[in-house]
Amino acid sequence: MKKNEPDAARQPAVAGMFYPAKANELAKIVDSFLAKIPGRKFPGKLMAFVSPHAGYIYSGIVAASAFSLLKGLDRKKEWKIILLGPAHQVHLQGAAASGSKSWETPLGRVETTESGLPVSREAHAREHSIEVQIPFLQRTLKKFKITPIVFGEIDAKALAEMLIPLIDSGTIIIASSDLSHYYPYEQALKLDATANASVPALDIKGAEHCEACGLTGILALMHIAKKMKWKGEFLDYKNSGDTAGDMRQVVGYGAYAFYG
Repeated sequence: MKKNEPDAARQPAVAGMFYPAKANELAKIVDSFLAKIPGRKFPGKLMAFVSPHAGYIYSGIVAASAFSLLKGLDRKKEWKIILLGPAHQVHLQGAAASGSKSWETPLGRVETTESGLPVSREAHAREHSIEVQIPFLQRTLKKFKITPIVFGEIDAKALAEMLIPLIDSGTIIIASSDLSHYYPYEQALKLDATANASVPALDIKGAEHCEACGLTGILALMHIAKKMKWKGEFLDYKNSGDTAGDMRQVVGYGAYAFYG
């Protein structure tokens, strides 16, 4: 099948940049992050989480704090993973599906499920916010399909209403987002403290003041959580000053889970 045919797998756009392009190296780095996360007891049924989407050397350890929760799921069950990511590469009105029946990473192909949303191949083609989540899924779940959705200019509550009909007992939603960008270390800590407090508390008004590139996805998740009566939990926070060492201009990374 040729890559320009409608059913061709969506090819990796940031392999070799955000994460290793070789399968053995990619598996090794993801597993190394997951191995550093202590076991965590589920306070309820895992329904969703927020995960960062920077290069793995910057945010991989924070992402692992969320993806490690998937290890506690039934490995015999096929899970549907809804992946919400902001569109960084194109201007997008609303939200869009990828139109691809599968996505490929160096670790193999993952099949997709339909969302019923309009398709924008362009919005997905070079977008990293969803792509970087998939290798973590491949190293933590045995059976799953993904529903990749990028969003641009859209109201968070409207996005939530689009997603609710897609949720069933086998669904996990992942909202992809980094937090504040390019502030000095101490200032970033203060700014990101708002997200760390408001997101797990389902304080939507408070979270609206967060600096996050995927804020709409986070807020949509919070609207869903409130409607579904889920509870939130803080998992981890670090910024690139913690992980990469340069304190002058850092990017913040937070992970938060939602349980039924």
